[in-house]
Amino acid sequence: MDSLLQFLFSGLTVGAVYALVALGFTIIYNASDVVNFAQGEFVMLGGMITVFAHEAGIPLPLAALLAVVLTAAIGVALNKLAIEPARGAPVVSIIIITIGASIFIRGASQLIFDKQLHRLPSFSGDAPIRIGGATILPQSLWVIGGALIVFVALWLFFTRTLTGKAVLATANNRLAAQLVGINTRAIMTLSFALSAAIGALAGVLATPITLVSYDVGVALALKGFAAAMLGGMGNPKGALVGGLLLGLFEALTAGYLSSQYKEAVAFIVILAVLFAMPQGLFGAKSTERV
Repeated sequence: MDSLLQFLFSGLTVGAVYALVALGFTIIYNASDVVNFAQGEFVMLGGMITVFAHEAGIPLPLAALLAVVLTAAIGVALNKLAIEPARGAPVVSIIIITIGASIFIRGASQLIFDKQLHRLPSFSGDAPIRIGGATILPQSLWVIGGALIVFVALWLFFTRTLTGKAVLATANNRLAAQLVGINTRAIMTLSFALSAAIGALAGVLATPITLVSYDVGVALALKGFAAAMLGGMGNPKGALVGGLLLGLFEALTAGYLSSQYKEAVAFIVILAVLFAMPQGLFGAKSTERV
């Protein structure tokens, strides 16, 4: 029983990171129907910028804020320089553009930073908290709490604000949104900024536990995409639940089978969703009039 509880704590921690990445996917997908495979690089940038800014003498909270702001600016630049000029192109072409952006950001980070693994100090110390017969790190509570706070903030944003409803309207019908006066370009810019900022926050929160290097974004993008698909692409609640479930699946697979199979879980989830329930757990079921 103690082992199961330990696996659950580990799975929830990792799953919260996946949920934050999936929430980033959700924001951009809701605004543009684009799947941004550079989302994992935003997480990497959040961690790397915070590490190097902190090592340069900037206090950790200011270094984290700087990382979030700079990463959000990079997200805006990605939209303005790569996505917006390709507006109207086939969806596959835009996905390829985001993959190319991911490769470019990863290569630039390798040159600007380095190839080493880096770690941030824990926000609340490293003394584990004992719950039952298992332990959980204080930093894990920061990660889980951060994911929950971001989810609630996004839910309020989409359901209680005019700007959030404008994002959903733009996703539903861009032309109709323009006709009622919504500035769809500004909505796209805001969506990329929010998505990048959330990714950077995930990197800041997770780096004290998982470490960070220039190439961690690829795996995180895959896991976040799998989580978003599992929950239902475009649904914030689905992104949160999908991320937590994927983390639990991985932890239980590593604990009861073998850690060698852990990395295959995301691929299995993607295939299972595609074959069994393409709309995901919380996605809207599509209907076709005949």
